[in-house]
Amino acid sequence: MSYDLVIIGGGPGGYNCAIRAGQLGLKTAIIESRGKLGGTCLNVGCIPSKALLHASEYFEAATKTFPGMGVKVSGVELDLPQMLKQKDDAVDGLTKGVEFLMKKNKVDYVKGFGRIAGKGRVEVTGPDGAKQTLETKNIVIATGSEPTPLPNIDIDEERIVSSTGALSLKQVPKKLIVVGAGVIGLELGSVWRRVGAEVTVVEFLDKITPTIDTEISTAFQKILKKQGVKFELGHKVTGIEKLHDGLQVSIEPAKGGAARTLDADVVLVAIGRRPFTKDLGLDTVGIKTDQRGFIPHNGHLKVADGIYVIGDVTTGPMLAHKAEEEGIAIAQVIAGQWGHVNYDVIPNVIYTYPEVATAGKTEEELKAAGVEYKVGKFQFMANSRARTNHETDGLVKVLEEVATKKVVGVHMVGAGVGEMIGEICVAMEFGASAEDIARTCHLLRCPEAVREAAKDGGSAVLEPRRSTGTISPLQGRVSR
Repeated sequence: MSYDLVIIGGGPGGYNCAIRAGQLGLKTAIIESRGKLGGTCLNVGCIPSKALLHASEYFEAATKTFPGMGVKVSGVELDLPQMLKQKDDAVDGLTKGVEFLMKKNKVDYVKGFGRIAGKGRVEVTGPDGAKQTLETKNIVIATGSEPTPLPNIDIDEERIVSSTGALSLKQVPKKLIVVGAGVIGLELGSVWRRVGAEVTVVEFLDKITPTIDTEISTAFQKILKKQGVKFELGHKVTGIEKLHDGLQVSIEPAKGGAARTLDADVVLVAIGRRPFTKDLGLDTVGIKTDQRGFIPHNGHLKVADGIYVIGDVTTGPMLAHKAEEEGIAIAQVIAGQWGHVNYDVIPNVIYTYPEVATAGKTEEELKAAGVEYKVGKFQFMANSRARTNHETDGLVKVLEEVATKKVVGVHMVGAGVGEMIGEICVAMEFGASAEDIARTCHLLRCPEAVREAAKDGGSAVLEPRRSTGTISPLQGRVSR
């Protein structure tokens, strides 16, 4: 077989690249060893975790929130097998949907493990061990990432689990210890806390979600503590002893100090993810990984003649939608069209309750770069819709660069902010200022908090300026 493009890896980056390539008329093949398309995200990552987050939020609302709203319910019980089944059903339907899209766009789906076997050649080892070689003009490496192991800790996916095992626990643990206060640990910890587990998070650093804006991170931690999550910040796990009736977790201060032990039924190891580059045949085309295992590129996702890299396996945020953008861009480049990814405007959401949503630079990043900026803030406590919904925890924070008057970062924690961040991305993509956002009419609902934060971060007085219509200075109305 000879192709215009062969993609190694069937995750969001890979399959979106394949779809776009097929639409552009490129003869394309996609290789996936899992047996199902969708990668980590669709099979054992983003999608199943969101299914459990959604279901567990309903359960907690029925048991804790409804009574305060005047809704009396009785006999509410957790049906864990059904909760897990609906998660699996959602995953199964979506993976089949992706496979259908391959057929629709005339992409060959090759099941097996793919490795580069020299320039323009990809060798595939099928499930039965049989090998075949695909000839191709271009190769995209989209092999994603895998959980980072904890030194000297054996993950059995039953009592000591990675994110994969945490999605399929057979019963609710009485005590769950989460190692790592990043997105994965906090989301899955939230699932099991809502259905009855006592959750303790052990984090090596002195803050949770270390990559997000510190003020938002601090506010987020306070909310989680109020919900009952316990934190051991600035600590590391040095060992886990398996006992007949549980686990004994040894921790000690990261900066040195006395060790102590914590009891648990289940330990979730969620200290991050590392790029998957094992046995990919990179050496056959002169490709080397960096010290962290990532495959660096030339700034345009190219790593060698006719070879490109996208998603978690290369530098940048490990986010499915970032991989999708890169995959689509590269398909267009290979087809002779224009491809583009704006890494300054990539949203990130933590799907706990409440959610955390961010885009652009943090205050810490702007300070480190010596960029002068303005800050605008608005608390959900002052928003009418949030108060009537009893969802007043959280705030919106807008950062505007003084020199360019462009919004360069927005950071939010609150109910529904995962949907609200989309507006910000559009505004930032078009170079909007805080004033631009403040001058845009918003619904008298939670999204209005974005406007109020922008007002706070822009000029104290909104001066008259040109409009696409004629503004009446007395009535403030626009006639077109």
